[in-house]
Amino acid sequence: MAVIDIGIILNGATGRIGSTQHLANALAPIRAEGGLPGGNDRIMPHLLLVGRNEERLADIARSHGIDDWTTDLDAALARPGFEVFFDAAATSQRVATLGKAIAAGKHVYTEKPVAPSVAEGLALLRAAQARGLKAAAVEDKIYLPGLQKLKALAAGGFFGRVTGFRLDFGWWVFDGAERPSQRPSWNYRKRGGGGLTSDMYPHWRYVIENILGPIRRVVTATTTAQPDRVDEDGKPYRVDVDDTSLTLAELASGAVGSIICSWATRVRRDDLVTLQVDGTGGSALAGLHRCWTQRAADTPAIRRFNPDVDIGADYRGEWHEVAGTGNSTNPYRVGWEQFLRHVASGAPLVSDLAAGIRDVQLAEACYRSVTEANWVALDDMSD
Repeated sequence: MAVIDIGIILNGATGRIGSTQHLANALAPIRAEGGLPGGNDRIMPHLLLVGRNEERLADIARSHGIDDWTTDLDAALARPGFEVFFDAAATSQRVATLGKAIAAGKHVYTEKPVAPSVAEGLALLRAAQARGLKAAAVEDKIYLPGLQKLKALAAGGFFGRVTGFRLDFGWWVFDGAERPSQRPSWNYRKRGGGGLTSDMYPHWRYVIENILGPIRRVVTATTTAQPDRVDEDGKPYRVDVDDTSLTLAELASGAVGSIICSWATRVRRDDLVTLQVDGTGGSALAGLHRCWTQRAADTPAIRRFNPDVDIGADYRGEWHEVAGTGNSTNPYRVGWEQFLRHVASGAPLVSDLAAGIRDVQLAEACYRSVTEANWVALDDMSD
């Protein structure tokens, strides 16, 4: 069995997502297992870590037995033997960084959002295509066990005709004064690429469309619930992006659903993110790991509510959990396995860069809806 060595420049290796999900939970385990099976071969990632903090970068490299690391991105791009560039660094620098990698002849794999706008994303895609380079985007959430169960129900016709859906996401992010914030301050600054819609809606596009089909049009309202915050250095600053976003989305099928996201809400639901789908055949609600169903035959005949007496109904009593734990493979690793096989042998790739641009298209349409105070259609992209 031959070993196919693939050199990967991992940019943003000191960040939370880069160091934890992509390195510790995906690439490092693949390396520890002797590579990834790829037909008759094994694919072995050879890593070059890039980050800004030299001390932290050295610690991360040492903990994973990696010899190659640098704080010099240009030097990394000039290194021979590293044909893949992955970006999990600052969102605000993504277009320029990916552009440099493509110009250096690297295949690219990137965190979301792939670009601030569809136009900038398409420019990157065309540049990669012109050089015959492979390009892909991270779309991890669809591989969460709960959503995989929901997707299987939809594929199996459980819902009958889908009548609607509701996606709820978010939690309370402290403002930095009351308690330390759980999210970095750049998430709340336009110049840093912040904004809840820009940050999270790219995920919801591929989740919804993978399970329910294309989104036809949207209408959105956004707000800044916590306009005054304190950054990591203890300095007050004014938030200039949205931290709450509410959207009505009409699918190509005609079904209408809602997307409700907020960094200023306290959690009282089944999970940090839940997606409920309703249909003539039944309903199902999925969280990160678990999924519950209520078939049409089990649906209680609710006729009215009683304003005088709490009847004590158990509205969850006729819901049944879908058996099994689902796929336990880390969702980020699933994406890396697909991309590495794509680079090594041309295996099919679901989340190519065009998919990542469609993810941006949803966020862009929502922001445009806010500006125009109207429904906005998600037209076909010109590539």
